[in-house]
Amino acid sequence: MINLNGRIVKTEELQKEITNSEQRTILKQMAGHPVVYYYPSLQQLKFELLFRVNTIKAATALDKSGAKFTTFTYSFPNRKYWYRLPNGGFLLREGVNPSEAIEDIVKNGKLYAFECATGIAIVLYLATLYTIGPRAFNTYFSRLYLMDWQFDEDLPIYSKDGEDFIIGDVLHFKNPDFDPKQPWWRAENVIFFGNDQFYGHGVGIRDSKTIINFLNEKRKENPDESAYLMRMITRPNYNTIFLLR
Repeated sequence: MINLNGRIVKTEELQKEITNSEQRTILKQMAGHPVVYYYPSLQQLKFELLFRVNTIKAATALDKSGAKFTTFTYSFPNRKYWYRLPNGGFLLREGVNPSEAIEDIVKNGKLYAFECATGIAIVLYLATLYTIGPRAFNTYFSRLYLMDWQFDEDLPIYSKDGEDFIIGDVLHFKNPDFDPKQPWWRAENVIFFGNDQFYGHGVGIRDSKTIINFLNEKRKENPDESAYLMRMITRPNYNTIFLLR
């Protein structure tokens, strides 16, 4: 359900304001969940819808970029824009525009390799850029650092239990019996596209069955438990990011 400025609203009431078909699909998802989503203003609701659409745009771009999957040990960036740190993370070089550097990952993906959590971070930073524009992005993310789940304070992320999956959410497949020789397959972090489609760096855009089968092939000998989609949702704090525009 959608609570707008203190009142539950139906999707029909927003048809004149929300005309984009992708955003309408997301709106319908929100309205169909028993969870209440609160928005102080119509502008903040529109901002989240745009950000979610841009998250799908960013994930699709990264999927097509040619960027490789690897572990932190073997990660590498385009050194024109990034320092590679000893822990496998990427730190923005001095004098480089953050917007240019983050877009280079999808423009020159073959010059990059990283693991799936960093892939999710890249998607969310790209979505932020697409939503707030390069001027604001360069102002707030001047020391951009890409490493696992470490996000800039201006891109706050939170997780919650639940099954109210919405297009643009970050979801998580868990592989409890992962092969200890391949611990990086203990989980796969994904972007939810809707209609049982998910993007994960290293697996591409796939349905849940395909991702679960893939992870099940990465289990220890004589496993007891299948991989599965967790009841956990990770989202940016859209209302905080809204203030960066």
